[in-house]
Amino acid sequence: MLDPSSSEDTGGESDLEVFQEDETPKPSSVNSSTTSNVVSGGGRQQQQQRQKRLRPENNNNTTSKPSSNKAQSGGGGGSHSPKNNSAAAAAKAEDEEMKRLQREEAEHKVNLQIYVLVMRCIAYPFNAKQPTDMARRQQKVNKQQLQAVTGRFGAFLNGETQIVADEAFCNAVRSYYEGFLKSERVSRMVKGGGCTARDFRDLFKKDIERRVRSLPEIDGLSKETVLSSWLAKYDAIYRGEEDLRRQPQSVSELILSKEQLYQMFQQILGIKKFEHQLLYNACQLDNVDEQAAQIRRELDGRLQLAERVAKESRYPQFVSPDMEAMYMEELRSSVNMLMSNLESLPVSKGGTDFKQRLKRSTMNNSFLDMGDEVDLLSKSDVVLSFTLEIVIMEVQGLKSLAPNRIVYCTMEVEGGEKLQTDQAEASRPQWGTQGDFTTTHALPCVKVKLFTESTGVLALEDKELGRVVLNPTTNGPKQNELHRMVIPKNSQDSELKIKLAVKMDKPTNMKHGGYLYAVGQRGTVWKRWKRRYFVLVQVPVVPRWPEVSQYTFAMCSYLAKKSEPHELMQLEGYTVDYCDPQPGLQGGRVFFNAVKEGDLVMFASDDEHDRVLWVQAMCRATGQSYKPVPPSQNKTNNCRGGGHNPMSPISLDPSQRQGVEELISAAPCQFDHAALFSMVQKNTLLHRMNDSFSCLGWFSPGQVFVMDEYCARYGVRACHRHLSYLRDLMDYAEDSALVDPTLLHYSYAFCASHVHGNKLDGMGTVTVEEKEQFHQIRSRLMVLLENQITRFRYCFPFGRPDGALRATLSLQERVLMKDITTPVHVDEMKTLVKRCLEKAARINYTELTQYAQIVVDEQAPPEKRLEDMMRLGELCIEVLQQNDEHHSEAFSWWEIQMGEHAETFLSLYRADMDEALQVQPADSWDSFPLFQLLNNFLRTDPQLCNGTFHKHLQELFVPLVVRYIDLMESSIAQSIHRGFEQETWQSVSNGSATSEDLFWKLDALQMFVMDLHWPEPEFAKHLEQRLKLMASDMMEACVKRTKSAFDAKMQKASKSTEFRVSLSMCTMFNVLMDARTQCSKLCVLDAGQEIENQWQQYHSKIDELIDVAFKDMMKSLVSKLVGVLDGLLSKLSRYDEGTLFSSILSFTKPGMDLADSYITFIRQNQDILRDRVNDEVYTEKVFDQWYTSTMKAVCLWLTDRMDLQLHMYQLKILIKVVKKTYRDFRLQGVLDGVLNNQSYETVYNRLSVEEATAAVRTGQSLQGVTMRDSDEDED
Repeated sequence: MLDPSSSEDTGGESDLEVFQEDETPKPSSVNSSTTSNVVSGGGRQQQQQRQKRLRPENNNNTTSKPSSNKAQSGGGGGSHSPKNNSAAAAAKAEDEEMKRLQREEAEHKVNLQIYVLVMRCIAYPFNAKQPTDMARRQQKVNKQQLQAVTGRFGAFLNGETQIVADEAFCNAVRSYYEGFLKSERVSRMVKGGGCTARDFRDLFKKDIERRVRSLPEIDGLSKETVLSSWLAKYDAIYRGEEDLRRQPQSVSELILSKEQLYQMFQQILGIKKFEHQLLYNACQLDNVDEQAAQIRRELDGRLQLAERVAKESRYPQFVSPDMEAMYMEELRSSVNMLMSNLESLPVSKGGTDFKQRLKRSTMNNSFLDMGDEVDLLSKSDVVLSFTLEIVIMEVQGLKSLAPNRIVYCTMEVEGGEKLQTDQAEASRPQWGTQGDFTTTHALPCVKVKLFTESTGVLALEDKELGRVVLNPTTNGPKQNELHRMVIPKNSQDSELKIKLAVKMDKPTNMKHGGYLYAVGQRGTVWKRWKRRYFVLVQVPVVPRWPEVSQYTFAMCSYLAKKSEPHELMQLEGYTVDYCDPQPGLQGGRVFFNAVKEGDLVMFASDDEHDRVLWVQAMCRATGQSYKPVPPSQNKTNNCRGGGHNPMSPISLDPSQRQGVEELISAAPCQFDHAALFSMVQKNTLLHRMNDSFSCLGWFSPGQVFVMDEYCARYGVRACHRHLSYLRDLMDYAEDSALVDPTLLHYSYAFCASHVHGNKLDGMGTVTVEEKEQFHQIRSRLMVLLENQITRFRYCFPFGRPDGALRATLSLQERVLMKDITTPVHVDEMKTLVKRCLEKAARINYTELTQYAQIVVDEQAPPEKRLEDMMRLGELCIEVLQQNDEHHSEAFSWWEIQMGEHAETFLSLYRADMDEALQVQPADSWDSFPLFQLLNNFLRTDPQLCNGTFHKHLQELFVPLVVRYIDLMESSIAQSIHRGFEQETWQSVSNGSATSEDLFWKLDALQMFVMDLHWPEPEFAKHLEQRLKLMASDMMEACVKRTKSAFDAKMQKASKSTEFRVSLSMCTMFNVLMDARTQCSKLCVLDAGQEIENQWQQYHSKIDELIDVAFKDMMKSLVSKLVGVLDGLLSKLSRYDEGTLFSSILSFTKPGMDLADSYITFIRQNQDILRDRVNDEVYTEKVFDQWYTSTMKAVCLWLTDRMDLQLHMYQLKILIKVVKKTYRDFRLQGVLDGVLNNQSYETVYNRLSVEEATAAVRTGQSLQGVTMRDSDEDED
């Protein structure tokens, strides 16, 4: 097989079987080795002739080059000079450049032939329609848009926007920004062309839905309202300041018109506009009858070819010899079906609507950005405004008048005003007067007249001596010129001339003007070949957007003294080029033409320079990409470009029709349409993948229509079509482009049904080539799908495209099937998925470590290695969470395999984690956060909880946890011993410094163990029970040490009224109260656990111990307080009646100091207890017992003196003490039931009787001391 660029390839021929190569092409332009291999059948000689017709002539035979090179290199073995070497290198480079140009020209010629076939399919379709049920594709996000969106979200987070948002929304945006927008996988997805703005929005919506569900309910604000508000803010951030109205609205996803389809395939096949116009006119695509006749000729040729194949037995090689007869039947039935479709096509009015429509300028615009058609351009839309300057200098040859006669001139533009010069004598008729005029006539009529004043009495008008009529143009002379004047009859001034200048300025919307010959071949404009005055006019139109100026250009012919053009032709869509003189056209020396679909207008000028100016102006007006080059001065043909530029095989020159005729007259039945269609489909897919839509390999409706029509009309086998499609799609998929696996599934299923003979429409013919290609594609597809499943995180990042991973798995299962009916065994698919996921775990972990930039360095400090493991652990958890969130649904049938994938992934992390933990110092607790991080994730995953990695993690940390608890227990016990020995009993929060430190440590230790959330229930229960027992032991020690310290304090306390409850005693009470409170939290098992009798009894002992300590301390305190009262009563006993001291002490006249000091003692101790003891209930109990004990003591003292009468001093002291005590305790909140107890009643009655007795006996009061209630009592 020879390459066309080889020196052995004579005449540009190549092997016809090049299209049967198994090598898969990459997605690019058409391979040059396939440019001429498009013909099949009819023998080698006919093939060579047809190839020569499709390839350019090469005057330099490439077979002679090796001999010439050899001759240069031979010759006596002498050394070559540097000059000869450089010349040889230059010749070689020139030869390679010539070969490249030849290849490009051959490729373009084949593309032209393909375009002819495609044009016919578009012009007269009778088999297919543009589908209307295809999914609408979204605009894809490119790299620049991704950078812009990322910048907008970054600006929002930095507070650089005016969008107001709450903290929850900002957190959601920050998570979206860090986890999605800045992800490398998003960049890959954008590069693959499968990412759309809808994907961005859906992922954000999915994230905020999860966040909003976790938020608490807010009265009056539903979560749906929050979601809609957040999405509106997201849209505002994503859109930024872009104006959606200014975005180009592409129409490729809609139903396209024929003109849009033509322009699409011009871009696909690299066809120039003028080439399309020439081929369109030559093929008569606007003639329905001609197209129908062409189809009938094609069908007849296919029938003849089928008969010749049957006669000569030149069948393709089938998998079974029995298929040859079936193949002939397929050929005949396909032709019959086409004929039936052609005959059933409704008859339509022939001819395309060739009315010129006004569109906005398409300069530098693609076919997908075309504007909508608007109203036709009318003659009244073309408005020109000219400015004329007429300068009259002098008149010569005026001899008929006397020298002193007065003469003057008038000037006017027809249809306008008339101006007059100054008067002058006939002997010297000179003026230099200028007149300015404006007119809308492209060919205005200027009249200048010479007058003399009439001397007759009855003369009404001056006498006209002569006139001149001019038709100036913008291209006319601007300097002064002599013009012969038309004189009246019988005038003597036969040589009368006037010297004047007429300057006509060109308006801004007039681009060129002048006289041309013109004729339109189709009779649309300028039906006769004649000389006319033309103006190229720029006509503004109403713009669609105020910022965009829109206009069109028109070629207008004008008659004299007319404002509107006589005829006009819009230049939209025309292509202008030079051409040779046309036979049969009289007038004009140099020619050029303008051509478009269905029309050709010929122009001629009398001057070569004028032709160049016209062609340049019209080219600028049409905006054509093809730039015509003027022919050489010594040649009559149009020689475009030099020898190093590729030339088009066809020309706009009507005299050079050979290239066009070859293309349109070639019999389609002689082409290898399978190869041609592969080229069309490959280039169409390349065009589709590079457009602005995220197509994922799906063609647009217009492209599908053309492909369907081509295959039906030219007999392309459906299996070949899908095999080529699969091959091209896999090229893109292997090149990291995103291709919809559903599309691959459709094509593969069709090919599999065809090859295995299980099509829905029955058995069909299968060629050996199709079967071989199918198996090759199947093997290649297996590798591709396994790679995609293995790299599912990168091929389908964040689960996008939606459903693509599930479709890939479904296609993989379909590819594993040996035939169309036998399903694949479940174990086989499980084995494949397991193998792929094992590889995926290694790939994901490798990519993750590279992303985290973690390198295992044995010399690194242990803290650094542990920090790296923490960060890597967070990333591993994030990866597994993303897999569960975005990919678990696709792997729903393989949950076990996904669990094994996660275990494999974690096992790789386990190796690095073990190494990092081994280098940690002994008794270091910095690794516990790592356990908490991993365990909190693992325990919530049903597949990973208590799995291999989870159990290994527990085994690693069980010794650490036990060791940590042992050391903490020892540390707490030592702190209790040292703390209570050095305790100052200063009040700290709810207790003392030692008790607060103890309870904080116990609580922190239990919270630490609780936060571990140990997954193994038995060990978790053991840890909890041990901590509760330890807390009980520590609590018991704390209570006992506090009780002993309190007893020591009470023993040292005074029993006089100077006694005050110290702050340390209050602190001790507070310690016990705090111990009781903490005991319910630190020493009680969680609800729901089974409580053993032993544990219940142990906990009851702690409660009893605290209660007993409370009672003992309360009893001791009350006893101390009542002891002060006993001292007071003992002093009063010295005044008992009948004693020696009573009579002696009566002479001293004691005061009330004893009662006042005791009342002060009561009040101050009450205030201390109320302020310093934290528990109000306990304080009230102390007050109750204190009051009760006080009254009992007074009652008992009075009972012992039942038979004695109280001394006046005793009575006054007791009345004041009892009365003040009652009031003070009532103010402290002691209830009436306690205050008015029996002892108090007894005391009250006794003191009241004693008071009355004393009053009767002495006849005087107790100096204001009385048991009666009175506000006059002293405080």
